[in-house]
Amino acid sequence: MIKAIYFDLFFTLIVPAYEKINNEFDILNLSVGEWEQYAENDILYRERALGFVKNEREIIDNIVSLMPFEVSIVQKQQVLNAREKRMQNALKMVSKEILDVLQKLKAENIKLGLISNADCIDCKYWNQSPLSPYFDDAIFSCDVGLLKPDRQIYELAMQRLHVSPEDSLFVGDGGSNELCDAKEAGMGTVFSEMLETKNDEQKKTIIKYADYHIKHMSELFYLL
Repeated sequence: MIKAIYFDLFFTLIVPAYEKINNEFDILNLSVGEWEQYAENDILYRERALGFVKNEREIIDNIVSLMPFEVSIVQKQQVLNAREKRMQNALKMVSKEILDVLQKLKAENIKLGLISNADCIDCKYWNQSPLSPYFDDAIFSCDVGLLKPDRQIYELAMQRLHVSPEDSLFVGDGGSNELCDAKEAGMGTVFSEMLETKNDEQKKTIIKYADYHIKHMSELFYLL
């Protein structure tokens, strides 16, 4: 019997989409690809997502330090403002279908947990999100020093809601190989493509560790 459902955040419940103008890369006259090459640098990402860097401005300073040109203090502040606004907007603009599903799950007395790889900018506005009231617990990697797919982050999530693996489901888009170790931890696994469709190669890899594959969040009720 499923007593708790855990959700990934990005590309499962929300999409941190860029705006049409005044994005981080616009401020620095970069393309999206160029910006993300710096912003998603593996070493810097791990440092901030594990909570070693907890200062918003330091996160931006570290990213722009990789760039082969000078970035002014004003530009750095503009980049930070744009990034915070993008994450805030993503957390506020949640699909009605997703909110309806969460509401119905709560009505069924199912515990809801969040397990997200996130830095302090990513989760800064979580409490302002319409998602937040539905969750019994939210784990952000920067707060606990653990990153998916580390099995310990799933075990911690289950301990905090006092549920066993066989009574738990984890729902995610499959990023960071998250379904693999959720399954290793004994949880049921659900691969969701509601917010982002994977290419064939990605899908083939992810689906190996998925007990279920859904295209709409409302399909969870069939699994219950």
